[in-house]
Formats: sequence, C-alpha cells, structure tokens
Amino acid sequence: MAGGGTTLEFTPTWVVACVCTIIVAISLAVERILHFTGKYLKKKNQKPLFEALQKVKEELMLLGFISLLLTVFQDRISKFCISESLAHHMLPCKLTSDSKTSSTAHYQSFFLPFVSGTGRRLLAEGSNSDYCTKKGEVPLLSITALHHLHIFIFVLAIVHVTFCALTIVFGGAKIRQWKHWEDSISNDKSHEDEVVKSKVTHVHEHAFIKDHFQGIGKDSAFLGWVHSFFKQFYGSVTKSDYITLRLGFIMTHCRGNPRFNFHKYMIRALEADFKRVVGISWYLWLFVVIFLLLNVDGWHTYFWIAFIPFILLLAVGTKLEHVIAQLAHEVAEKHVAVEGELIVQPSDDHFWFHRPQIVLFLIHIILFQNAFEIAFFFWIWVQYGFDSCIMGQVCYIIPRLVIGVFIQILCSYSTLPLYAIVTQMGSSFKKSIFDEHVQEGLVGWARNAKKKMGAKAGAKGSIAGIQLGEKVRQRESAMEEGKAVIESSSISESEGPK
Repeated sequence: MAGGGTTLEFTPTWVVACVCTIIVAISLAVERILHFTGKYLKKKNQKPLFEALQKVKEELMLLGFISLLLTVFQDRISKFCISESLAHHMLPCKLTSDSKTSSTAHYQSFFLPFVSGTGRRLLAEGSNSDYCTKKGEVPLLSITALHHLHIFIFVLAIVHVTFCALTIVFGGAKIRQWKHWEDSISNDKSHEDEVVKSKVTHVHEHAFIKDHFQGIGKDSAFLGWVHSFFKQFYGSVTKSDYITLRLGFIMTHCRGNPRFNFHKYMIRALEADFKRVVGISWYLWLFVVIFLLLNVDGWHTYFWIAFIPFILLLAVGTKLEHVIAQLAHEVAEKHVAVEGELIVQPSDDHFWFHRPQIVLFLIHIILFQNAFEIAFFFWIWVQYGFDSCIMGQVCYIIPRLVIGVFIQILCSYSTLPLYAIVTQMGSSFKKSIFDEHVQEGLVGWARNAKKKMGAKAGAKGSIAGIQLGEKVRQRESAMEEGKAVIESSSISESEGPK
C-alpha cells in the first residue's frame, strides 16, 4: 500500500471478478458485432464497405495501442520533472488558486457513480508530484491530465468514425434517389442509336445549357463562380445534369455499352472511397497535435479552427459546381446545334492541379476537422463542465455548434453527391467500373502477365549474357592470337642474319 491506494492484494475477489466480467463482456460484444457485420457485408457482396469496416478495426487497434502506452508509461511520464516557470507558459486557462481543485471536483462529481478509483489515482498522482516537489520542480504531465488526454483521443476517434458513417449513409440515400433517373433512361427507347443519330439537338435550347450557360453573367468568369457558389445550396444535381454527365462518361469510357448502369457504378465508387475517408491518417493526427499546442488562453483557437472545414467545404462545393458549368460552356461555345444527343467531354483539366483525387483528400480533412470540433466540445462539457475556461464564452460556443451542424448537413446532402458524380468527369475511370469478380480476374491476369514478362526478360537477359560472354571470349582469344603473332615476328626478327 505504499503507492497510496488499495492494491489487488487487499481488494475483494468478487469486486475483481465483477469488474473483469463486465469489461470482457463489453469487449466481446463489440467484437462479435463487428464480426457479424463483416460477415453480413461479405454475404451481400459489399466488399468496399467490408474493407471500410476493416479500416475501423485498424483504428480501434491503434486506439488500444495508444491506450496501452498511456497506461503503462503514465507513472514514468508523471515523473518527468520541469521547472515551475516552464509550466506556467502557454496554458489553456489562467492559473488561479482554485483552478487545480475545480476540474477535479467536477470530474469526481460526474463519474463517481460510474467509476471507482478516482481517489486512488489522485493519491498516486500526489506521490508522483511529491517526487518532483522534492527537486523543486513540477511534473511534466500529471496522471489526471494524462487520463483526460486518454479519454479525449478515444472520444475523437469514435466521433470521427460515427460522423463519417452518417455522412455516407445520408449522402448515399440522396444518391439513391437518382436511381429512378437511371431507370427512366434505360426504359426510354428514344436513346437507341438509330433514333439518336437522326436527332438534331439545338444546344442553347437544351436544359443543361440553360441551367449553366445562359442568363445573367454567362460571359463573366466572376459571376460564373458566384453562381456555382450559390447553386450548391439548392438543386446541386438536377435531372438534366445527371443525364448529360452520364452520357458524357459513357461516350468517353464505354462507348460500346450505351446502356451502362452509371448509377450502380457511382455507388460502387463511393463505397470504395469510403474506406479512405473513415481512417485517421498521420497528417490528421498532426493537426490534433498542432491544435493542442496552440490552444492557449486568449487565442480562441477552438473558435477559429471551426472556420477551416467550413471554408474548405464551401470551396469544394463551389469547385464541383463550377466543373459542371465548365463542361456546359465548352459545348455551348463550340456548337449551335449537334447531331444526336448533347455530349460533354470529361477531362482532368477541370480539376485542381489536374487531379480529381484532391477533392476526396479535402473531404477527408473536412469530415475529420468537423468531428474534431464536435468531439472537443462534448469532451470539455463532460470533463470540465459548461462553465470551464477552455469552453469559452457563449458568443464563441454557439457559432461553433451552428457551423458544425451546417457542415454535416451540407456535406451529406450536397457536397458528397456532387463529389460522387462530378469526379467521374475526369480523363480516366475508376476500377469500380468493373464488377468485383471482373476486378479480381483483371488483377490476377495483370499479375500473371507481369510474372511472364519478368521471366521473359530474365531469359532474354541470360541469353544476351551468354552471347556477350562468347563474344568477349572470342575477342580475348583473337587478341591472344594477335599477341602471339606479334611476339613470334619479333623473335624471328631478332634471330635474323647478323
């Protein structure tokens, strides 16, 4: 009992058994839920969603490893001592006489019915702080602060995965509403090749051109961007947009299959991208570290970072709408009337740095930063209380919550559906254009072809090496013969008549 608390030696066995039973039962329940969810997705041939679930498991494993490190090394971390002057720089709250007791009192009052051992942890912390006090210093990070950081990392990961799942669910529901457009096109006989070839389309009378080219400011680049900015808030994708972009994709990438199911392809591509969005990459963890560094009292960092995903989301939505407008402008400026249907030309030139993949990267950042903002708010509320100095004033809290909700709604119902269809307007198509069994067949064929090419290259290299070796030996023998002739001639000259 030297550590300042009851050890397992003096803890009732029924307490230890009950706590272990509860922890193991919860862990096994979560593991079984994930396991049966994976089996269900595999049964339904939802390989992209199954891979996204595997990504979630990886994140949970990373969280478990972080938790293990924090638990194992918490005593050693708390015994790192620094001078008291350093501990008073860059604080999230102003240091007062009662600041040390207020947060601890709130924590105990909230978690006391649920968690036992708070007092033991504080006693252990007291022993570690005494270790540094004897040296005239303070701990680098107290056990209580380390525990709070532990909880924050866990809450952040859970909120991020939850928000990504909600975004995909609501965005996917919006995209599935377009299915009746795909069905109407498939059932429409007017899209047969014979009818299309005999049809003449007046470009400026087409609904797609009227929506994006005609009207006030059609010749102004600035007003075009303004129109694209506001259009993301209402009717981001219309039926004429869907039909025209679908036809442009088919005529560019699969001309031989005019009845290609473009809607099904979009859903597969979106599910494949979801597994990249749901994870927390290294640069996102770097953002967390930078925020924790800059969360200084008086800077209101928690307020200003709420505008980063907000501005990025508006920029991405505006850009995606502007890509559609550019496709309309290209056709309207070149043609007055065309034979057949109106066809746009997909190209990577319409996207930032000629890379449509950048849009997915930005959406990943937007979803994570918004989840970070919401997770940080609720963590502070539960951990320290609504009146905590870290929470800030109400005038800073309300805008943060409004922006967070707005981002979640706009990203789900506008930006994500826009991304799903507009990013197909690049110069190349995604592998989701093929069914899963076709993808596996192509991958296997490519691997076999690569092996055969490597074997042929090796065989050619060995043959070339043998031929080169023979040539070298022939050249060496010729040189030796020439050398022998020269030597014999020199000898004969030296033995001549004197």
